[in-house]
Amino acid sequence: MDQEQGHSGTRAAQIVGITYRQLDYWARTDLVRPSIADASGSGSRRRYSYQDLLELRMIKNLLDAGIRLETVRDVFANVRSYVGRDITAANLVISGTQVVLCNGEELVDVVRRGQGVLNVLPLANVKSEIDEAMAVTEMSARRSHTVAASTA
Repeated sequence: MDQEQGHSGTRAAQIVGITYRQLDYWARTDLVRPSIADASGSGSRRRYSYQDLLELRMIKNLLDAGIRLETVRDVFANVRSYVGRDITAANLVISGTQVVLCNGEELVDVVRRGQGVLNVLPLANVKSEIDEAMAVTEMSARRSHTVAASTA
């Protein structure tokens, strides 16, 4: 299907794996409104973009993980405030009812509106830092040994 034409509500619900009734409710309650064409009365059809499908799937995944719809609304709004429209740019970590956004090198509790911001320690960087420090230390030790041997 042409991306510009988008997807009908029925097709969007099938692609995302939700019921049309859920999709309709989410649109009517402003959770995710179709960005190509919104319903404007009886007989009008909603048209969902690819980006809308990504957002709808994220919501479904949160619901499937046991997060309540009220909490999902907060999570979704907070994720958008941190990453903008490209929700695929970050990762969510879910533990019970806690949802944490991993955005680059920071963790943000998106249920509590950004409380508990933590830094992520990329272990690959730690490894390269240690490897570099070991190389510098080894070179320094060799120089010291060479200087000591030449002065003796």
